[in-house]
Formats: sequence, structure tokens, C-alpha cells
Amino acid sequence: MTDTSADLVVLGGGSGGYACAFRAAELGLSVVLIEKDKLGGTCLHRGCIPTKALLHAAEVADSARDADQFGVKTAFEGIDIHGVNKYKENIIAGLYKGLQGLAKAHKVTLVEGAGTLVDANTVEVNGTRYTGKNVVLATGSYSKTIPGLELGGRIIASEQALNLDFVPEKVVVLGGGVIGVEFASVWRSFGAEVTIVEALPHLVPNEDEFISKRLERSFRRRGIKFKTGVKFTGAEQTDSGVTVSLENGEQLEADIMLVAVGRGPNTAGHGFEEAGVQLERGFVRTDERLRTNLPGVYAVGDIVPGLQLAHRGFQQGIFIAEDIAGLNPQPIDEAGIPRVTYSHPEVASVGLTEAAAKEQYGSVETFTYDLAGNGKSQILKTSGAVKLVRVTDGPVVGLHLIGDRVGELIGEAQLIYNWEALPEDVAPLVHAHPTQTEALGEAHLALAGKPLHVHG
Repeated sequence: MTDTSADLVVLGGGSGGYACAFRAAELGLSVVLIEKDKLGGTCLHRGCIPTKALLHAAEVADSARDADQFGVKTAFEGIDIHGVNKYKENIIAGLYKGLQGLAKAHKVTLVEGAGTLVDANTVEVNGTRYTGKNVVLATGSYSKTIPGLELGGRIIASEQALNLDFVPEKVVVLGGGVIGVEFASVWRSFGAEVTIVEALPHLVPNEDEFISKRLERSFRRRGIKFKTGVKFTGAEQTDSGVTVSLENGEQLEADIMLVAVGRGPNTAGHGFEEAGVQLERGFVRTDERLRTNLPGVYAVGDIVPGLQLAHRGFQQGIFIAEDIAGLNPQPIDEAGIPRVTYSHPEVASVGLTEAAAKEQYGSVETFTYDLAGNGKSQILKTSGAVKLVRVTDGPVVGLHLIGDRVGELIGEAQLIYNWEALPEDVAPLVHAHPTQTEALGEAHLALAGKPLHVHG
């Protein structure tokens, strides 16, 4: 058995793992990066990137279908799913090639294979042991199902949904969170009949309730059906379809059912528990500096309780590399991580919901600015709103947006939250006209006591 040593051994090459490896290499550490599949992980190959490619194709389909409202004559002939998949695969291939080039440029040693944690300094891959002064666990997540519901055939998870070679006519989506809502949006734009089933009272239940209600209104307008506050009780499939049963006795017929009930931590089968890593409900327990209970062992990304977002893992990876290198970086504020749902319309938020802010601070003020007053939103023919939550006489602690393309506004929104800006700090900043960023400017003007384009 050969033994190879490095300053840092990273187990998992997704967003968190590769960011940690690259930053550590930049800081002069020798790095071994172990990945059983492809560098880039779920996000690049089976998650964020391919999903957003489908969502853009869906937007193009909607534009073609509805072009006459802009005075443009087009004919919508349908979806060439093979063409859509080719477009999606080309994007992935280009980014994957770039990532491999970066690994080479950073002189990171890439090891292909499934790694097992042997002890606090050692990971074994195919009979070779890699020892590191520090070890980072970055094994990511998998699509969960619910007890008694087996994936397979016409009951699929997001990975299979991304690679369908046909557009289903009727779909049931189990789960109204980010993944469920995004796929529902795509399939509706592609012409399918879609019904979402969500056990909680609202779609995107982690968002501010105001935003959830606005999204539901938009989905109703688009003909996307949803059943909230109702539990799924079972599904039976045949060669031609799926029958989905709900606890209220209702039955839904569909070609396929997408199970989008969240993602579970990929911690089993990697030797974590055997090596003594403390787990809780399958997640790795860490402190705010992402250290596990084993000295020199860190964890990053979806296996750490919290938001399961690629950019969270990415930033955590950089944080760990800098921590190991002795730069003493600031711990990441989880509430300061931007969240975007890329449906039509988009939802974007950062900071606290109104309910969470009240719980934390007691007295809060809110202001909602409707995109009906925003010129660029009218040009795009999108409706929506910006909702701000501030501590009374204090900083803005929550920014919640809904409308087409509002995901692009979250960059400024996260600066406002993370720099603890007062509305009075943002109000004098100049927002280019006509852009949707003006909606953020107007909302802060109003909250600072000087509303301009606001009625009532």
C-alpha cells in the first residue's frame, strides 16, 4: 500500500472541495483533491448549471410564444428536446474543461476514485493512502425521497429529470421548494400540464410569506396547479403513467412524477463515523469555523447543516483554505448568503424574513415597492415587487424580491445586508435608469422617509 502525503487532502471535488483546493494551492499548500466522479460535482454536472440552461430554454420558448405582445411576429413550433439537451451539454462540457485547466494551473493533484476516511489525517482511495496535515470533507448531497417511495421508472429525481429525452404532457411535482418550483416552471413553458404537491402551507416555504403568495399568484396565472398543505400518501406506476394519491383522497394522473423533497448529506460509506466524525441526522457537526470534532478535519458544503447552495460551499471552501493557512478569516454569516429561485418569475432574497426579523429584533419596519413603478420591469412585461425589512431605526436585515430577472439584483442586495447598511446609506446612491436596480433604490428612498415614485 503506497502512502502519499500533502499539506491538505480534500475528499470531494464539487463547489466546496475544488474552491478549497484551489485557494489552498494559491496560498502555497500542497493539495490532493479526491473525486469519484467528475470535477465540479453535482452543481456543474447534475444541478445548478444544467437546470439553469433548461430554464433559459424555457424563457426563450415563452418569448417565442408571446412575442406578439412586443409587436414581433414569430411562430412557436415546439420544443426540440434533443436540441435543448445538446445546448445544455455543451455548456457543461465547456465549464468542465475550464475547471480541469484550473486544477492543472493550480498544481492540484487530482485523484480519481471513491475515498474513505481512515483517521484524522488519512484518506484511502483504491488501496493508496493519502495523508494530510489537514483533511477537508466535501462529499456533497444526493436527491432524497420519502420513506416507502422508491425512485425508478416514471418516479424520478432531478438528475433523471435533467436528462429526459421527451417533454411530458402531464407532470406531478412532489415538493414546492426551489427544485420543484424550477422544474414546474420549465415543464409549463415547454407545454406540459403541471401540478405541484407541497405539504407545507406555501410554495417556496423558506421565503418570506409575501413572496410565496406572489409566486403562487403568478403560477396560477401561468396555469401551474399546486396543492399546498396536503400530504402525499402514495404513488403507483404502470408502463404508461403514474397515479399519485393525496391524504385528502384525491388522485392525480401523470406521465411522470418528480420527487423534489430536498437533498440528503452524502456521508454514508465514506468511513466518517468509523473514523470518529460526529454526525447528526447524517450531517457532519461543525463549529462556526467549519471544524469537526476531529483535530485538523474540516467539513464544507451540503454535508454541513444549513443552506444547500453551491455558492455557500464555494465560499466555505475558500474560508477553510484561508483558515488553515493562518489568515484568520471572518466566519460566514449564513443569513448573508443570497438565495435565488430561477423560476418564471424569479425569486431572490438575502437576510431575514419579516417573521424571523421580528423574532430576533422585536420591532421592525417593512416597505414593499411594486415593480409596476419600475420602467425596465414594464419594458420586460414582468410584475413583481421588492420587500425590505429593517430593524426599527436600524439597518436593513432582509431583502426579498420577485419578478423576472431579479436574481441579477441580489448582488447589490447582499452588499446592503452584509454591510449592515441603513436605508439612509443606500438612498443617496445613484441607480442607472432604466434598470431594475432602481427598484432597490426607490424602496430604500421610501424607507429612508423620502419616497419619490411611490403612491399612497
